[in-house]
Amino acid sequence: MAKRSIRIRAVGAVAILALTASCGAIGSRREQPLETFSAQQIYQKAEYELETNRDPEEAARLYGEVERLYPYSEWAKRALIMQAFAYHQDRDYENARVAAQRYIDFYPADEDAAYAQYLLALSYYDQIDLVGRDQGLTFQALQALRTVIERYPDSEYARSAILKFDLAFDHLAAKEMEVGRYYLKRGHYTAAINRFRVVVEDFQTTTHTPEALYRLIESYLALGLDDEAQTAGAILGYNFQGTEWYKDGYSLLRGQGLEPEPRSTGWLRTVYRQMIKGEWL
Repeated sequence: MAKRSIRIRAVGAVAILALTASCGAIGSRREQPLETFSAQQIYQKAEYELETNRDPEEAARLYGEVERLYPYSEWAKRALIMQAFAYHQDRDYENARVAAQRYIDFYPADEDAAYAQYLLALSYYDQIDLVGRDQGLTFQALQALRTVIERYPDSEYARSAILKFDLAFDHLAAKEMEVGRYYLKRGHYTAAINRFRVVVEDFQTTTHTPEALYRLIESYLALGLDDEAQTAGAILGYNFQGTEWYKDGYSLLRGQGLEPEPRSTGWLRTVYRQMIKGEWL
């Protein structure tokens, strides 16, 4: 994640080095009370811990001390957003969310409120790793990213939020596909169809839609539901004819003496009308 310009605005590198030379006691002689230092000095030491010592945990602690000792100062406001950043750098995502949310609550109209909301979203998004994990974090990331996009559309973070929103959305579709394939392999065709249907209906814009349609052909053929299999093939052929999924799906249908054509009267017929004919009512 790109480092915030707020740190550069507040304190330059020369100031940090000067402070380290003259006031190193904040870090090296813990017996000297923090109360003896100004808000700016503590803030600068936090900057030093973050930039030079690569110690985001200590930096977050010192940013918190700025707010505790000088709660109504301009430095306290700066320290709060930087505390959220430091916690995130330390992968302490829960505390990063807490600090970011406090900044949004205290300073909703401030220019860095957009960044606070973006940090809050990242604290969910950066925990999305394995498809097999519970998807609660993915939903929360989507909600927080949507807030960035809708509330701060002209901010420098909106574009990044849109890209991450699309990736998180794709992640949810991947989870549905994983479960659907699990059921399909074990012959639980109805359960598999329900999962692939979610992808086709709710995640049409993701990269998983072609495979979901192909898996629907497999599942419906296994159940002897030829009309549904043919309709899935028609949708697949119209939208993804150049893919391997269509070639394999077409071969499956032809192997049964069938053609990809819209014959279903069920939910796939509705999808066909929407995706191909543009009929939404």
